[in-house]
Amino acid sequence: MKKAFFAGTLLFLGALLSFAQANFRRGEELFMRNKPQEALVYLENSVAEDPAHVQAFLYLGLAYEQLNRTDEAIAAYRKILPRAGEMTSYVASNLGNVYFHKGNTEYAEQFYTQALEADPVYASAYLGRANARVKNGSLKEAVVDYELYLSLEPRSSKRGNIERLIALIRGEFAAEERRKLLAEEAEREEAERQRRIQEERQRLLDEVSASLQSSAEDSRGLSTGAEEVEGYEGEFELE
Repeated sequence: MKKAFFAGTLLFLGALLSFAQANFRRGEELFMRNKPQEALVYLENSVAEDPAHVQAFLYLGLAYEQLNRTDEAIAAYRKILPRAGEMTSYVASNLGNVYFHKGNTEYAEQFYTQALEADPVYASAYLGRANARVKNGSLKEAVVDYELYLSLEPRSSKRGNIERLIALIRGEFAAEERRKLLAEEAEREEAERQRRIQEERQRLLDEVSASLQSSAEDSRGLSTGAEEVEGYEGEFELE
């Protein structure tokens, strides 16, 4: 009895798996023919029947993206990411792409980083993270990622644009350094000017103070003995 039940269960699971595979193959075919809307129902059935089918989730997320259903794409990628295994880099990078296009470049950078942790030579993730870092203002880190991307994809069609962007960023660094040096020099000159003003002010104060002190001492010398009224013992004589 138990053997029969076990055998029946295996047959049932096998039928489900076969049906899921059929849905996946049809969904994949339609997706590859650039028919994301028609592929959706098959891919949704495939992931419902086999929640561990990473490739089906990837196609499903991409189909949602093509149809501008970004929130559903994010949900699909996030659902499979913890179980993506060897395909973690692809799922995480796709999440980075979706968040980038939504304008959430901080999340995008996080998921590109997760993709690179899973696969340190995944060129597309370096490019995506570089773009996100430019948006986030992390220009030095972006240059590093662009250069890593070019080292992995030396014949990339994007090479010219990337090299121009790197040159632009480095030019901005150089200009910023010049502005910083000029500002520091102006600050030093202003400090020196203020010091000279203070010294001149103190010199004038000292001169005036010394002059007043000298005048006070001269005044005391001229008035010595004149502080009391002389007595007169005689009588006044009127003529």
